[in-house]
Amino acid sequence: MKIHLKIWRQKNAAAEGKMVDYDLDKVDVHMSFLEMMDTLNEQLILKGEIPVEFDHDCREGICGACGMMINGQAHGPVAGLTACQLHMREFKDGETIYVEPFRALAFPVKRDLKIDRSAFDRIIQSGGFISANTGQPAEANTLLVTHEEAESAFDSAACIGCGACVATCKNSSAALFTSAKISHLAKLPQGEKETAKRVLKMVTRMDAEGFGHCSNTEACEVKCPQGISVLNIARMNWEYTKAAVLKD
Repeated sequence: MKIHLKIWRQKNAAAEGKMVDYDLDKVDVHMSFLEMMDTLNEQLILKGEIPVEFDHDCREGICGACGMMINGQAHGPVAGLTACQLHMREFKDGETIYVEPFRALAFPVKRDLKIDRSAFDRIIQSGGFISANTGQPAEANTLLVTHEEAESAFDSAACIGCGACVATCKNSSAALFTSAKISHLAKLPQGEKETAKRVLKMVTRMDAEGFGHCSNTEACEVKCPQGISVLNIARMNWEYTKAAVLKD
């Protein structure tokens, strides 16, 4: 198949970017989207041109590094997939595909499609951990956690921090990411004790990073490759209100 690409090119964070046109022939429909990008870069290198820079690592939908806007949608047109899991069979022969970086004040563009997601790291560093010294690991059956509680915590912990929720939200809110990290610890006995302190610190850090506020459009859940539920945001708001009242 043949495709026409319009890709955002930007030399560095200070430079102005623009959309640049590229044509690819003989694209295999079984290629992943990133394999198609690799093919483009190989051609650019052979021509002596600078390849398109984009983030990637595992290419298995686990690491969350490959986030990009494809035809105006985070990770592309197929729900429940990361960009590395998207395949070229989802596009038509001769189609024009627009590829851009995630757009958010808290995600500055470093080069081309590569963005700085370290704001997420700083939110985690502010309180997304268990600080109590619990000693040696206890035998699993000594911790009374029901199957339902464990599964619910795991569902929240499944967030891979890709940033699609932020890129999709009209306010560039990180509420889904932050709430998932808060919820999965609050639902387990190991993390329950520090919930109040954790939620206050993480929400404060989230706001300080320049993310917008959640306005409950639920677009974040729709484009989340892991299907993280917006019920986590409700849990975060409840925990935050409770912690703020008790603090006062």
